[in-house]
This record gives sequence, C-alpha cells and structure tokens, in this order.
Amino acid sequence: MKKFLLHPVTITTIVITLILLLPYVVPTKATPHWSDDELREEALNSNMLPTPKTYKELLKVVDNPKNRLSRDKIALGKKLFFDTRLSRDKSLNCASCHILNEGGDDNRPTAIGFAGRANPHHLNSPTVLNAALAKYEFWDGRAKDVEEQAGGPVQAPFEMNMTPKEVEERLNKDSALKAEFKKVFKKDKIVFGDVQKAIGAYERTLLTRGSYDEFLDGNNSAISASAKRGMTLFISKGCKGCHTGMSVGGQTIQKFPLRYYLSDYVGLLLNPKLSIKDNPYPFKNLGNYYGKEEMQLFRVPILRNITKTAPYFHNGSVKDIKEAVRIMSKYQLGDEFNKEQIKDVVEFLKTLEGKIVEY
Repeated sequence: MKKFLLHPVTITTIVITLILLLPYVVPTKATPHWSDDELREEALNSNMLPTPKTYKELLKVVDNPKNRLSRDKIALGKKLFFDTRLSRDKSLNCASCHILNEGGDDNRPTAIGFAGRANPHHLNSPTVLNAALAKYEFWDGRAKDVEEQAGGPVQAPFEMNMTPKEVEERLNKDSALKAEFKKVFKKDKIVFGDVQKAIGAYERTLLTRGSYDEFLDGNNSAISASAKRGMTLFISKGCKGCHTGMSVGGQTIQKFPLRYYLSDYVGLLLNPKLSIKDNPYPFKNLGNYYGKEEMQLFRVPILRNITKTAPYFHNGSVKDIKEAVRIMSKYQLGDEFNKEQIKDVVEFLKTLEGKIVEY
C-alpha cells in the first residue's frame, strides 16, 4: 500500500493557518458580574487608583527628589508653559500643542510646529494631562519624566526650533524673570536645565479628577450601569494589564499590534512586493514609524481624558473612539468586542474625563 505523505510546505501552511485561527476557535472567558463594591475592589487591587484631592496628597504621588516641588517653582513653570519666547519666531509655546482644556493635546493627527512644519513621522502630541504619573514619555518612551520631556519640543527643529543656549540668552534679558529664577533656583543666571525643571514642576500639577475617581472613592452613583459594565470588561478582559496605574496608562512599553490575522495577509498576497513590515498596523502606516528601536514598541497611552484626544494611535489614523476600542480588543487582547461591549467600554472611558485639580 502506497504511503501518503504531505509536502513540508503544505504541513507548514496548515500549522500557520491553525495558529492564525486559534483566536476564532478558542472559547473566551465569560465576563463576571461584580457588585459595585466588588468592581471597586477589583479596580483598586489592579492599581487603578483615584487622583489626589489635596496638594499634600499630590506631593506624595508626583514629587521628584531631583526637582522638589514648591509653589514658587510651580508658578514659574506655569509662566514658562505659556511663554512664546521658547520658540524661534515667538509664535508657539508648550500650550500650542498641549491645550489644557482640550484634553491636553492638540486634536491633530500630526503635530505642527515652527513655520508650519509637521512631525516628520506623522506623530501626534500625547496628552500632557496626568503625564507626570507616567514612567515613560514620548511615543517611544525615550524620556523618563516630564522634566526630561520638556526639553525635547523646545529643541526639535520641527517644533519650537531653539537651542538651550538661545533660550538662555533670550530669557536672561528679562531681569524680572531672572529674579524669579534666582528665588527658586538660587542662581544668578537662567540655565536651560532649570527651565526644564520649572516646566516639569508645573506639569506635575496637571492631574485630573472626574466621575471615575468619585466611584473609586466610594460613590456608587458616580458612573452609569453601562460604564460599570465597560469597566468590568476593561478589567476582566485584560485591558488593565497595560493601561494601569493612577494615570490608566503610561507605565510600560508594549508591542503593537500583538496579533495578526489571516485577513491581514490578504492584501499582501495580492501584492507580492509588500511585506507585513511595510504596513504592520491595522490602519494606514502614515509616517512609517515603528516605535522604540523600530520594533513596534510604544509607550502605552494614558487613557484619562482619552475621549477628548482624538484622533487615535501614534499617527492619528483612527478618528473614532469606538474603532480604536475595537482594534485594541482584536489586536492586543485577541478577543474582538461586539458592538454592545464597545459601547459599554466607551461609556467607561468617558468616566475618565476630568478637570484639572486646583492644587
């Protein structure tokens, strides 16, 4: 009797197909039904913590041992945050790309800086609100805190287009400003590093509180039943694994996307000149940006006020928050949410909207 043997290529194809089909055939875990108290406990145990209410509590959370907060330093940093002298043509300031009453970003798919220059990688501006709670700054996480981050846009040629020396020369001409710096930093001259520290100090106070925080504080009626279902999905399905901490994000660098599907390869089969590297995302690869070390590693976005910071993802290719949730559930969790689940999760995300606390 003649033996039937499969060709190695056929075997490989079958194995790859089965792997790609796994997300569709493996049963998903049922969503739990938690009481309000149980939901709150799950959230708090997952390090989803409420924002401080008082200045004293704020210091415990965001004070930097290398840049101790003081009211004078914060006030100085606020002045610099809105100071257009930090840009070459004096038309831009930090608030130009980080509009505080618009979610802390500029609501553009790509940041626009000096002389109308767009970010060369089509990157948009991450929110400055609650950024001090993050362990990484910028899309590739290259800055460790808001003080280090504050120096980047000032020097970038496609943003504010200044050098540290030029900033120092310009600001030292202002005798009143020099006096304020001397009071805070005990130096006769303004130096760029202290400009960063002052702005960073102010940004450390830009934390927001909303109905989400009220619920975590014990007010069961602060959020709707739909938002509670969304919060349950967020925790039980694994979103909180990356979007964690008081900031609900910004704590880790993660691969995106984690998963690919058979449908993702259809276009590649029709165009053999392309590879998955050419367009690795489930949306158009505007800017050809591949994250940290070009390994598709990105700082996990902060989700507080996320409903106010469209468009989404690093290159602003997705305008609709519902579509962003669908993409994340499919490509990061491997469990694509249905329309009702997406609606509930968006309702939960709305509870993360908040106002800046006046510390």
